[in-house]
Amino acid sequence: MEMRKKEFKFRGKTIEELKELDVREFAKHLRSRQRRTVLRNFQEIEQFIRRAEEKIKKNKKIKTHQRSIIVTPEMVGMKIQIYNGNKFIPVEITGEMLGHVFGEFAPTRARIKHGSAGVGATKGSKHKSKK
Repeated sequence: MEMRKKEFKFRGKTIEELKELDVREFAKHLRSRQRRTVLRNFQEIEQFIRRAEEKIKKNKKIKTHQRSIIVTPEMVGMKIQIYNGNKFIPVEITGEMLGHVFGEFAPTRARIKHGSAGVGATKGSKHKSKK
């Protein structure tokens, strides 16, 4: 018996089946919040996809400031650079990202790395000599 990787499905449909659907048809497979956003902004999403495909043909990088766009099946496989307020974060769109917002994949706040406490910051270090 041969073990093979499980094929990704979104709500029981494969990526190929979803790619054939219109953006508004795909919205029927999303949860209510995402469905509402897609149905309100479907022209913005379609315009982004059109521009992205043109850039792919010209071998240019796809950069965007639009963090509120919801990932649709046409975007799967694209390498998009999403602005986080400081720099562009490269993201490759996968099937698991369907229905999520671009902004989720480019965090705006850096992870905090706490160092050791400075002299005088704790009660124990209060009486140490300050050379």
